[in-house]
Amino acid sequence: MAILIVVAHPDDEVLGCGGTAAALAAQGEEVRSCILSGDADARQDRPDVDTFHSNTNEAQKVLGFQPPVLGNFPNIKFNSVPHLELVQFIEAAIEQTQAEIVFTHHPNDINDDHKQTSSACQAAVRLFQRRIGVKPLRALYFMEILSATDWTFPSGSEFRADTFYEIGAELLERKLVALRSYQGVMRDFPHPRSEEILKGLAAYRGGQAGMRYAEAFQTAFHALGRK
Repeated sequence: MAILIVVAHPDDEVLGCGGTAAALAAQGEEVRSCILSGDADARQDRPDVDTFHSNTNEAQKVLGFQPPVLGNFPNIKFNSVPHLELVQFIEAAIEQTQAEIVFTHHPNDINDDHKQTSSACQAAVRLFQRRIGVKPLRALYFMEILSATDWTFPSGSEFRADTFYEIGAELLERKLVALRSYQGVMRDFPHPRSEEILKGLAAYRGGQAGMRYAEAFQTAFHALGRK
């Protein structure tokens, strides 16, 4: 079974489902990230692009993922890109990987690149209903990304956790190691991208579901019984 994580920026894939996807990769599933802004050129304190790509590849290796699919869409300017271009890029990644389970951003994240990615991904995952030879979608999940999902203001459509995956202490630590691969991403407490907050969120989500550390998701689509 192939799993695709569709995100706007490098590190989103780790923050959103690093522990869960690492567990699935360890079980033999093929996991790959589709990162639309592979260069993240507007990121403050980002190293040179070659080093940054090396950081990205190292993070994937730590988690047991396949090499990522990297786009070159402009960081923090996805709203200037025709929607169809984003959709078609994600569709190509779906065809390339034959992904059946997809993780992406919540559509109400405060980061607009995340919103644009989520919208395009929701269109792209319907590809199996439009094109012969594409594996049917089994599930689409929205992730929570600290400093984006948690920073949105109340509107009635906030992230609502309904699916939980136990990652335990070992996978939580591997998630943190993968995040450390990205230079300049982690912050000091009490910033949401501090290790203290990441551990706290995993403990809280685990507590909601009777698990020892967990990642939480919101189900957008689940074809029950589809194999």
